[in-house]
Amino acid sequence: MATPRLTLTYIVEPPEYDILACSLLASIRTHFPKSVACIGYVPEHRMDDVHPAVFKAHEIMGGEIRPMKTEGMWDTPYPHGNKIIAAMQPRDSQYSAFVDSDVLFLRKNAVANIAKAGHVSCSMAASMVWAEQSIWDDIYGAFDMPIPEERMHLMRRSAKPVIPYFSAGFVIFPEKGGKVGRFPDVWYETAREIDKIETLEKRRPYLDQMSLPVAIQRAGLKWNILPEEQHYILGGKVRGKPLPTDREIFTIHYRKHKFLREVDQMKYARQMMYDQTGQLYVRRLVEEPTDDG
Repeated sequence: MATPRLTLTYIVEPPEYDILACSLLASIRTHFPKSVACIGYVPEHRMDDVHPAVFKAHEIMGGEIRPMKTEGMWDTPYPHGNKIIAAMQPRDSQYSAFVDSDVLFLRKNAVANIAKAGHVSCSMAASMVWAEQSIWDDIYGAFDMPIPEERMHLMRRSAKPVIPYFSAGFVIFPEKGGKVGRFPDVWYETAREIDKIETLEKRRPYLDQMSLPVAIQRAGLKWNILPEEQHYILGGKVRGKPLPTDREIFTIHYRKHKFLREVDQMKYARQMMYDQTGQLYVRRLVEEPTDDG
């Protein structure tokens, strides 16, 4: 089998993210080339709790489910960090991407649109209301690194340009490591170091995102900023507003089902599931039909 150019990875964890992951997988299979590989990662101690229909859905749609060790990987439990652990897992791929389970792809897409050699592709975060820009002094200072001179606007709340701060909900990176190793390994090590900076009171749950720009630079890579159309984050300032009609939105990060309904995309999500599996609801793949999905 030829090495896939891109592997999309995501979290499959009950009781919610295992079902959401199947909707994500259906959207991947609908809008990306079949050469794109898909791997859902489950904390190994939760494998027995994954709904049987999730395994069936992955079998039908050509996705893998793999266990990963998450317990003991952080000094104290950090569920948000599971995405970094998933990114760290070994894969035979030119590029890999981590994508949050509460994401849907809405249009035909191509690997070339999101992956770039020598770069980590990601979007600006929606907001950073939880901290002042001064936190970067402590973060970059911990690694004896200068704060980047580049300034960018956040996706939603940004009256003026800020020090680069990215969303960790959709991150694409080259699998081949440089002199300091693979990017996800550097990301993990960077996050663990930042987690020790006691002056950063709100490092949880934002540790994954505050470590991302630092890790990109430490890994000897550059950032490739995805346009909003490739990672359109719902909620916040756009809560309740329909999707833009003056541009093509390829990807939505809906966070909650009610946000998905508000932009009238729930029906399409169900349709993609039906087209890929023959069922509107994941659980119906192994159970008698019910109305609860």
